[in-house]
Amino acid sequence: MPELPNILYIHSHDTGRWVRPYGYSVRTPNIQRLAEEGVLFRKAFCAAPTCSGSRACLLTGQYAHSNGMVGLAHRGFSLKDYRHHIVHTLHELGYWSALIGEQHISKKPDVIGYDEVVKISTSHTDDVVPVTLDLLERASDRPFFLSVGFFETHREWFRPSSPKKANYVMPPANLPDAPETRLDMAAFQESARSLDRGIGAVLDALDAEGLTEDTLVICTTDHGLAFPGAKATLYDRGLGVMLILRGPGGFTGGKASDALVSHIDLFPTVCDLAGVERPEWLQGESLLPLANEEAEEVRDAIFAEKTYHVAYEPERCVRTHRWKYIRRFGDRTRPVLPNTDDGPSKDLLLSYGWGERTIPQEQLYDIVLDPNEAHNLAGDPAHAQTLDELREKLEAWMVETKDPLLDGDVPAPEGAELNDPDGLSPNDPTIVV
Repeated sequence: MPELPNILYIHSHDTGRWVRPYGYSVRTPNIQRLAEEGVLFRKAFCAAPTCSGSRACLLTGQYAHSNGMVGLAHRGFSLKDYRHHIVHTLHELGYWSALIGEQHISKKPDVIGYDEVVKISTSHTDDVVPVTLDLLERASDRPFFLSVGFFETHREWFRPSSPKKANYVMPPANLPDAPETRLDMAAFQESARSLDRGIGAVLDALDAEGLTEDTLVICTTDHGLAFPGAKATLYDRGLGVMLILRGPGGFTGGKASDALVSHIDLFPTVCDLAGVERPEWLQGESLLPLANEEAEEVRDAIFAEKTYHVAYEPERCVRTHRWKYIRRFGDRTRPVLPNTDDGPSKDLLLSYGWGERTIPQEQLYDIVLDPNEAHNLAGDPAHAQTLDELREKLEAWMVETKDPLLDGDVPAPEGAELNDPDGLSPNDPTIVV
């Protein structure tokens, strides 16, 4: 194992786990190859199911309410301290760093702390891949940290190359099997194939430059699919992410881990791999014991949160291997529709009255017997003890991490752009606070 491995953080938008290594019929051979050469984490979760919050948690090793990114960066939210970003810790070790493509944690990427911020017209694979290959060709003797972010698989997706492809796909299990949802999923799959081609090109470049053995590849996404009931929710459909690590530290061999893993665990993993003391603000656990098969678990639960997406909708959750407990805060009982991306699947559900459904303040799910989180057990006396235990566990986490939601509503920063929770679309006119 090299003393200071290179690190390639390669990431996408809104992919969830909908790639081939997780068993889905989406043609992603390059991501499959990566899984067969590395370690696939079957139960990996983001810490905040929104674009900026998720990335901020991963890159600071802190929960969103701790690092400050409780909303979207391009709408006026930011980190409390950009020096907590992983590149600053790596700079002290002699790393060179570069940002290519999507980043989503600052309106002005130059403030983050990268040595080089590559300016390109879009974050689509066609624009991201060429500059990434150029950087890899001129990799120096210094170890590097490269953040390579693809816009894919964010809406708007590519249309299927043939409308007939929509006849042969299955939409997510929480959505009806209908022409609208199938067409939606077929379009997602086109975007996923583009993502896979981009990842493959970068992996091939690592091979060509002789960098593969000395590089830890972290391949992940920010959160779940941009479908109703997934992205920007605390269901597993919103929190579950693809996560594949390949490289030094035992992340080899095509292994699969069923341990509970959070995005906030990646920063401490990098620290342990580099042999550096962890910064005092980190809140995650190292994954090295899992890779080296020294432990079967590094945590007994994952915690996640949402405060703002495009509109205010505060909720928190705790998930163990068996149970999920979600607590919504405030008086609202109807869906906050702007927090769901527009698309054919959303339109279909709205036509059947989805926007008028009631959401309970507390939700309890048996993940083993009810993996789709469809049957809320919070009001079932038979599960009262489990409910109490998870309530206490969630509250203890909120207290320990000084969650401001314990003191009431969390205000947005001055100048932030927000949607009205009673609106319909994230594209509706915004309110500047």
